[in-house]
Amino acid sequence: MSTQTMPNFLSPLNFKFQLKRAPNLNFFVQKVNIPGLSLPKINTPNPLVSIPYAGDHLQYDELELTFKVDENLQNYLEIHNWVRALGKPEFQEYANLARNAVYTGEGLRSDIVLTVLTSQKNPNYEFVFKDAFPLNISSAVFESTNENVDYIEASATFAYIKFDIIKVT
Repeated sequence: MSTQTMPNFLSPLNFKFQLKRAPNLNFFVQKVNIPGLSLPKINTPNPLVSIPYAGDHLQYDELELTFKVDENLQNYLEIHNWVRALGKPEFQEYANLARNAVYTGEGLRSDIVLTVLTSQKNPNYEFVFKDAFPLNISSAVFESTNENVDYIEASATFAYIKFDIIKVT
């Protein structure tokens, strides 16, 4: 049988993450989800029973990722500073971020690309999250009671306008 009729299972290890706005984060991503997508129904009243119809507003789940924090905190600070600037505690931080053009990926929003690889580690599909921005970054927990070195992890959650799934040729 050909591989078209007998494909391999999708491995959770075969992915590559890329966020232009946070290049130090890309290599350290440990876990990332492909968010769910829903189309809430609209119920139309009827004397006997409500009739459901497909809605007209898609709802995307948030993009969540977990990453190992590097010892210079570069990847953590990339997301932390981005969230902070978006929140405007110091208006100058926001102004500096907003000054960058959207197409550079260095402004208020940035595209995220999750590349799913084949079992031979070749690009197969790209999930492109358009105009993403961070909603939060988790705490980083230091703990001296561990017997083994468990490197510090953090997580971040992103919102985005939409995502496209592109077959890589």
